[in-house]
Formats: sequence, C-alpha cells, structure tokens
Amino acid sequence: MRTTIRLDDQLLEATKQYAFARGKTFTAVVEDALREKLMSRSASKKRHRVKLTTVNGSGVNPGIDLDDSAALLDVMDN
Repeated sequence: MRTTIRLDDQLLEATKQYAFARGKTFTAVVEDALREKLMSRSASKKRHRVKLTTVNGSGVNPGIDLDDSAALLDVMDN
C-alpha cells in the first residue's frame, strides 16, 4: 500500500543514510522500525485509560473533508 508521511528533515536524512549504509530501501527501514516498535508495544505494561474532554459543537466546519489529510493540513497551517 502506498501512503504519505511527514517526517522531520533530520530524521528523514538519517533514515536515508542508514538505509544506504545497509543496502536497504528507505521503505524497508521504515517498515522494520514500525514492526519493531509495534511488537515491543504489545509486550509492554498494561495501558492506562485516558479520559478525553469533549465539548458541544455544530460539527465540522463547512468545506472541511476529514478524509483528505492534505487539505486538512493546509487548513491547519493557515
């Protein structure tokens, strides 16, 4: 599956260098790191319940598409 992620410039460069030094693709390094993190999380301690505060409102502002992450980022950047 193809997806887009935003990374800090320094993290991106370090990951590219790491991949090059080991003869791997950038994608393979990211996949391996995510797998390792997710596997270690399942073995971690019990999770704590989080209570989120919500407020009443009239829903999403007109013209906002919650399924379009690029458009949401544009709206949040302005």
